[in-house]
Amino acid sequence: IDLGDTLRSPTLVEHGHLIQFDVVVSDPPFTARWRGRDIWADDPYGRSFDGIPPSSSANYAWVQHMLKSMAPNSGRMAVLLPHGALFRGGSELQIRRKILESDLVEAVIGLGPNLFYGTGIASSILICRSRKLPERKNSVAFINAAGLLRRGRGRNTGSIFLDNSRS
Repeated sequence: IDLGDTLRSPTLVEHGHLIQFDVVVSDPPFTARWRGRDIWADDPYGRSFDGIPPSSSANYAWVQHMLKSMAPNSGRMAVLLPHGALFRGGSELQIRRKILESDLVEAVIGLGPNLFYGTGIASSILICRSRKLPERKNSVAFINAAGLLRRGRGRNTGSIFLDNSRS
């Protein structure tokens, strides 16, 4: 773990390239404003391959950073996003379209609202894989896990058990 501004100046770099991992997991700040648009178009790490996210939200800057951090043959990724990140237009729509056309998205898990401290908005988990299994190519699993929540005082709770016997 390195402390720093990952989007403007990543620290996990070797020989001028982002270090790539088999598994990349993140819970980035929801819809945080960012000051990286000025460097993103000419990003030395090639993270802007899908487009430049709006300055009003770094969600897809994080997603692109994580995609670029996946190992090319064995990389898997899970990122927690606000549910709205799946539906906004503009440059985020173009980035989502490119990611889908690249067949990197394996699943989208919709979670319900009020699960996390500090925000009551609904969230989702975006699951990506650099190389999908043949039977999963050109498809995306959509899982609505909101019904698995238990309503609580202050925040909701829930357990999600997925069958990973085919992973």
